[in-house]
Amino acid sequence: MRTFPSTPTARRCSPPTGPRSTKLNAEEGFTTVDVLGLHPSEDPEFPAKAKAAREKFLQEHTHDDDDEVRFFVSGSGIFYLHVGGEVHAVFCETGDLLGVPRGTTHWFDMGTNPSFTAIRFFHEEDGWVGNFTGSTIASRFPDYDTIAAGYEADRAAA
Repeated sequence: MRTFPSTPTARRCSPPTGPRSTKLNAEEGFTTVDVLGLHPSEDPEFPAKAKAAREKFLQEHTHDDDDEVRFFVSGSGIFYLHVGGEVHAVFCETGDLLGVPRGTTHWFDMGTNPSFTAIRFFHEEDGWVGNFTGSTIASRFPDYDTIAAGYEADRAAA
């Protein structure tokens, strides 16, 4: 069994150099990436750390300085895109690449027991900078746990 740190970790590094990453970096001109991971552990502080990380990303926000580009190395999460008066829930899991265009209002839910690792791609060195809207819209939509349970039930039935 693999164990992971219970604290959200982010490591800055140069963009990856695998074939898909090299093509993406060449097309998009990313200058830096980090790897963000949060996985259950035996650390007694994990629940509080997971709750704090989740609460931060559950707040609706935009990014004026960059697109939000994520590659899910493991686990899953949901990006909610608030576009044109509608909200679209995008379930991302291992192997998925998602790009949220700069200025798009959105939020991210990793669930109450998060387990994911994602590579975050940036054009600027300052990395993730969110402009929070102050809206409570995220509380009015089904959360990760609800959607993931339905998704898993649909998979099992197929």
